[in-house]
Amino acid sequence: MKRLSIVIPLLNEEQSITELYDRLKNVCNNLSVDVEIILVDDGSSDGTANIIRELAKQDPTISYISFTRNFGHQVAIHAGLEISKGDFTIIMDGDLQDPPELIPALLSTQETSGAEVVLARRKSRKNESALKKGMAALFYRTLNKLSNIDIPIDTGDFRIISSKVVKDLVQMKEPNKFIRGQVAWLGYQTAYIEFDRDGRESGSSQYTSLKMIKLALDGLTGFSNFPLKFATISGMSISTLSFFLIFYVLISKYIFHAAISGWASIMVAVLFIGGIQLLSVGIIGEYISRINDSVRDRPKYIVKESKLGKRDEINLTPKG
Repeated sequence: MKRLSIVIPLLNEEQSITELYDRLKNVCNNLSVDVEIILVDDGSSDGTANIIRELAKQDPTISYISFTRNFGHQVAIHAGLEISKGDFTIIMDGDLQDPPELIPALLSTQETSGAEVVLARRKSRKNESALKKGMAALFYRTLNKLSNIDIPIDTGDFRIISSKVVKDLVQMKEPNKFIRGQVAWLGYQTAYIEFDRDGRESGSSQYTSLKMIKLALDGLTGFSNFPLKFATISGMSISTLSFFLIFYVLISKYIFHAAISGWASIMVAVLFIGGIQLLSVGIIGEYISRINDSVRDRPKYIVKESKLGKRDEINLTPKG
């Protein structure tokens, strides 16, 4: 019998875990595969860890990991993938916006298409602002234009991937994780199903604006060198413009004996050039920061406690 792993990262989801578990079990009981559920507590500050612990005591199909602190949504997914043992693995969020009832469709589509990756693409998003939808669409379209990979638009991390894909993902050592970009980079055959994404059942989104910006930076700097090229091109363009401006000033003063005035225009030029310089330094700094993270080679996460259910024992030291 085939084995299916379901990886679910959780952060302060105590209000939704019980319903999530009940709906998952209702779905999994009707599947003709052996299921393991992997819950990853990403340093929750509420009662999430306690609920997970109690569920694992009563259900041997549940494995869980609890981090010592919040290491990030993408790192939590990566941790779950490291210990998954399924022939196929489903990644889904724990806030019930990724409906467990879609699991049979993911499995069926994978089986009929033979694809290594099946993505759940959103037809609609309930309770999300037009600004958030627009910014997400703009980011992915921009990233696809600037990089050599094509990240599908209107998809999150909700997907099913084969053990082959999981193995390749786990071997990627960069500490700044962007799972959907990494899966796209691998280039495996991909299929799609569409669904209407529900709003959150309870609580509020753990993806703050700052976290969204960080995720966007990880995606942009991890899969595109355009920001560095932008800094170079900007520097060359402004240097060329400055050279012609200096030439103009010298000609005007020493040949045509014209007085060069304009404090305001000089200040505008200085501030503009200074802004470009700071932007370029910041862009370079983002890349250097990621190089520094890789060189330090610290563990991606620290496990506070774990339970692996009825399964082979696994070394929980982060790989890479």
